[in-house]
Amino acid sequence: MTDWLSEWMDGHGLTLWGAADLRAFDTPRDETGQTFPRAISWAVPMAPLIMADIQKGPTRAYADEYTRVNHQINEVSLDLAGVIRTRGFRSLSLAASDRTDAIHIKGDFPHKTAATRAGIGWIGRHCQLITRPFGSWVRLGTVFTDMTLLCGPPVEKNFCGNCYRCVDACPASALTGQSWVPGVPRDAILAAKACDQWKKQHYFQYHKGHNCGICSAVCPYGLKVLKKLIE
Repeated sequence: MTDWLSEWMDGHGLTLWGAADLRAFDTPRDETGQTFPRAISWAVPMAPLIMADIQKGPTRAYADEYTRVNHQINEVSLDLAGVIRTRGFRSLSLAASDRTDAIHIKGDFPHKTAATRAGIGWIGRHCQLITRPFGSWVRLGTVFTDMTLLCGPPVEKNFCGNCYRCVDACPASALTGQSWVPGVPRDAILAAKACDQWKKQHYFQYHKGHNCGICSAVCPYGLKVLKKLIE
């Protein structure tokens, strides 16, 4: 990993990040039509007290925190992509929470795929990335590049054990309880349309119902973060 990149990430307060080998994936293309072999992935933690407060449903504070962190991610992504280009490499930033395919309810590329391939964490039964330092109380950033980077090792197993707390808490009954392994389709874990419909019906006032957060709020890995904070 290049020294300048480590210093750049440290300077932006990003402590949990890595590089992902994405040569086996169909990444977004640049203006020349070329894909990218690698990506830089990082996690930005959400405020633990706000996350713990949405176990029964989202709040205005959660909606504001969600927006704040997404804005931070987008700013960092654009800055990093620009710095990479000044060093003679191709780059492309991936916007946070940008739903470009409304029919299939997805963006241009899963941030979670880049994160697991970078070794940042695994995907839980709630279809969210879980990290050791922050649980699933994070938002993710991704910048694609052709810069040579030391990648991975990827995380290729989940560590949810026999926990189904998120599945039981989902008000839309959208989680199947399926354990994640690399390559498992999203639909095997999450009924995305059921999740999306429930949020729009019940939480439209928060980002037009695009986020709920209950499944993440009850995750024990996140609650461990809160426990350390209040001890």
